[in-house]
Amino acid sequence: MAPTLKASTIAALKTGISQFSPQMRTAAKYVVDHPSPFGLDSIRETARKAKVSTYIFVKLAKSLGFESYEDFRQPFRQALVSGASVPSDPSWMSAQLHSSPSGKVYSEAASNAFSIVSQSLERQNLQELEAIADMLISAKTVYLTAVRSSYAIVYYLHYVGRMALPALELIPRHRNSAIDDLNDAKAGDVLIAITVTPYSRETIEACAFAKKKGVSLLLITDSEVVSASLAPEHTLVASMHSSHHFGCFSGMMAVVELLIAFLMQRGGDAALARIKSYEALRVEHNAFWMAQEKH
Repeated sequence: MAPTLKASTIAALKTGISQFSPQMRTAAKYVVDHPSPFGLDSIRETARKAKVSTYIFVKLAKSLGFESYEDFRQPFRQALVSGASVPSDPSWMSAQLHSSPSGKVYSEAASNAFSIVSQSLERQNLQELEAIADMLISAKTVYLTAVRSSYAIVYYLHYVGRMALPALELIPRHRNSAIDDLNDAKAGDVLIAITVTPYSRETIEACAFAKKKGVSLLLITDSEVVSASLAPEHTLVASMHSSHHFGCFSGMMAVVELLIAFLMQRGGDAALARIKSYEALRVEHNAFWMAQEKH
């Protein structure tokens, strides 16, 4: 099988998608957007996820010149078996390198993002992730803190994670210090702190204060050792290497997504119910304001 068959198939889907019927367009978009699941899942599961019939995927395969659906899926499966769903040096990245004065910036930044995501995920330990998820689910209160650039990551973790773990509290609140908000913390609670080089003094002090109160500590950072005085129960380390002056958070975001996936799995039906409740609330809210605008 030609090693470029997956890339050429995706290119053909992108080129022909405007000419497809609406349902075939939906199927083609699913393949382009989700190449790894497409390579792994059965045709029934793929059709379920794409919300079209299995016949549509068979028809799509035929339209691309494949003898069968399995022939269509095979290059995507082969790419996964070969070691990665995305080539280490994809053609689209190489093509940009000399395309313009900005091509080198584009290629280096994209290559770096691929690299640090891979490195960050590879170094994680399944058993530790399970232990972290169990620790968080069993805690009465889980505090989250970060400052400066790390705040964006901790905000996202709080925003999404609270669907599975309502006990999450983002601190500091109301322009307090994190230590003020940890005053009522107790043994059995957990603090998740995110900090990267140069490590925030405010965050380190909050971690030390929490440990003195018997609070368990999860650090999400760029090193196994952030401070010699800290002894976190768990540390999740992500690569922050960057092609520019500031650290690149792509790897850390991938690690946070892993943690969220574990929390969602532990959250079970209750997490799904909360998600559906928020979705219903948004629909109701939008409907209300649309009605107001009509008047």
